[in-house]
Amino acid sequence: MHSLKQFLRLSAALMAAFPAVRAESAVGRKELLRQPDAWYASNEARTIADNIVLHQSAPGGWTNWSNEGGMMQPPTPADAPNLVHASLDDGATTTQLKILARVLAAKPSPAPARAARYRASFLRGFDYLLAAQYPNGGWPHRYPAEGYHAHITFNDDTTSNVIVLLRAAVAGEPVHAWLDAPRRQRAADAVNRGIACILRCQVVVDGKKTVWGAQHDAKTLAPAAARKFEPASLCGSESVGLVRLLMDNERPSPEVIAAVQAAVAWMQAVKLTGIRVERLETPAGKDARVIADPAAPPLWARFYEIGTNRPIFAGRDAVIKYSMAEIERERRGGYGWYTERPRALLEQDYPRWAQRHLK
Repeated sequence: MHSLKQFLRLSAALMAAFPAVRAESAVGRKELLRQPDAWYASNEARTIADNIVLHQSAPGGWTNWSNEGGMMQPPTPADAPNLVHASLDDGATTTQLKILARVLAAKPSPAPARAARYRASFLRGFDYLLAAQYPNGGWPHRYPAEGYHAHITFNDDTTSNVIVLLRAAVAGEPVHAWLDAPRRQRAADAVNRGIACILRCQVVVDGKKTVWGAQHDAKTLAPAAARKFEPASLCGSESVGLVRLLMDNERPSPEVIAAVQAAVAWMQAVKLTGIRVERLETPAGKDARVIADPAAPPLWARFYEIGTNRPIFAGRDAVIKYSMAEIERERRGGYGWYTERPRALLEQDYPRWAQRHLK
């Protein structure tokens, strides 16, 4: 791997040789992966791809900052700190790779020099995903990492996003048709180890499988805390993505079937009814409160206490509370403490899956 100084010199040379421009896009960054195939052959899409190449970090991935708008403009000298680290959180790296793959596959094809840059950037990022995986099959929040960033991370669908991308490459989807066979094999091995790790991380309480935490210790595989307001817990949100990932297999093993059934049973048992969350704008800033509403659809807490299944909340003091009202306004209004995500899983996805696989 190049030293950081070498990498920054190379990045500067690339910026000079292939200057990108701000993408004055009618497509918002959150819509970049929802466009028709023809759009990825447009100058607009290729400009964004040029910027993605320039924002690629020294380790080979991309940062959360790139996801939050960096793709829409070329880097400046002030962005140098964002070229040092890379992340898997919030769709970082997987989003950039998906865009590059679709731009490469679009017809008419990019000019040869441009296509070569996109392909080289994609391969560096793809190899970064493979290198970031732990021997036990998990992926961290970022790589290289320390502190809570080193935990196996399910938060924000980090692991799910990686496995979905690798599965697409293994399956030989058209956007990955040019990918070499050795990388496909490495990706297949990574997916198998990743699924095995997910199964091992499923939390068992009193002899019964439940769901997963947002993060798990990379060595013990036990649920782990992250930021002060993110305690070790059972997670009502990200566990949905993991269940869907396990269900996305035409020939699930008995172990996978048991994991899905257990997680679904837990979600059914802990759903919250008769309440809804009201978002507020106050002179002091955003706030939120829980109000009674017998007609409200079911909700789930973001975090549940392991062993009691009570919803738990924490502010920046890291003290566990059992009511959202008890934490400070800034955290009440600035974090998603409740979710509706399990609803579609329980009412639609799981019944269809069960019809096929639980005969």
